[in-house]
Amino acid sequence: MHTIYDAIKADHDLHRSLLKEIGETSGDSTERQNAWNRFYHDVKSHAAAEEETFYSKLISKTWGQDAARHSVHEHQQLDDLMEELNEMDMSSSGWLTRFKTLRHDYEHHMDEEEEDVFSRAREVIDAKEIEGFGARFEARKKEERGLIEEKKEDSLED
Repeated sequence: MHTIYDAIKADHDLHRSLLKEIGETSGDSTERQNAWNRFYHDVKSHAAAEEETFYSKLISKTWGQDAARHSVHEHQQLDDLMEELNEMDMSSSGWLTRFKTLRHDYEHHMDEEEEDVFSRAREVIDAKEIEGFGARFEARKKEERGLIEEKKEDSLED
């Protein structure tokens, strides 16, 4: 059974790989579209699951409140950038410029979580207290992914 830390780190590794893959594509290519769609949907479901499991637990601890709020705020900023990119033409230089901003900001966010937030969380949250959160995170992520797909289908019908 993966811990919450392992589950989040595994997602981060996938996201880093997808960011690299997107960065190596050009224009409005099928490769860029596919990699972007995978990245977009996985990050959206990851962030929601992370906030509802890991950060909800962290915010219950005195030290964790500021870290959790900071990370949730960064999630919102990253979400805004992803939505902006969704509205832009992938073949434009503006898209690539905004993508580079997103990549930089998200890589910083992931590094900060793994290096600072995780180590501090391990100090303030007893392992027994967070046992099973990896499975809860995965289940919530899967549920959120379904909601994202449902929302996407609804918007296509409009």
